[in-house]
Amino acid sequence: MPDLLWDDVRNFFDPDLMGTLPDVFVAGTSVDDWQAVFDLVQSRGWTWEFSEGGVVGPLPSAAEVLTRPVDSEAVELRVWPVADVLAIFRPYSADEIDFDVDLRELQGQAGVDVLCGFLSAIGRRLGKPVAMTAEGDYGNPVLGFDPVADRMVLLADPRLRGVGCSLSGAGSTA
Repeated sequence: MPDLLWDDVRNFFDPDLMGTLPDVFVAGTSVDDWQAVFDLVQSRGWTWEFSEGGVVGPLPSAAEVLTRPVDSEAVELRVWPVADVLAIFRPYSADEIDFDVDLRELQGQAGVDVLCGFLSAIGRRLGKPVAMTAEGDYGNPVLGFDPVADRMVLLADPRLRGVGCSLSGAGSTA
């Protein structure tokens, strides 16, 4: 049985309520965590594209990416865990892994399952919570992967979007 059901979380997948590109993040990370994500992307066989300043190239090590000069071109790691579903990672800092997903690509139970599987894979690899917030609403996670429970959990009431709690708090499970 899925961790989260579409009927329970549809508001968290509504681009009009959440913004088209909600924010997903893992706090308290390091260069090693970023490298673990890079390795996960490659080991899972997910389609990916790394670019620096819009120029596509091979995926360097996380240490190389995160120690570039401040005035360097922007980098992105685009990952397609399944066809037609894109996550865009922006390695700005070793302290946090953050990326966007497009809710228009994640509709219905199939979309919920893809997102849950993707966030769970990242959370399990890192052994850390992964949280999703509405676009630009960083302080209020609505759902995420809880490594202690080893599953996706609700962190806010989907009927009251915007009421969140921390991943270390008592998020309810679906």
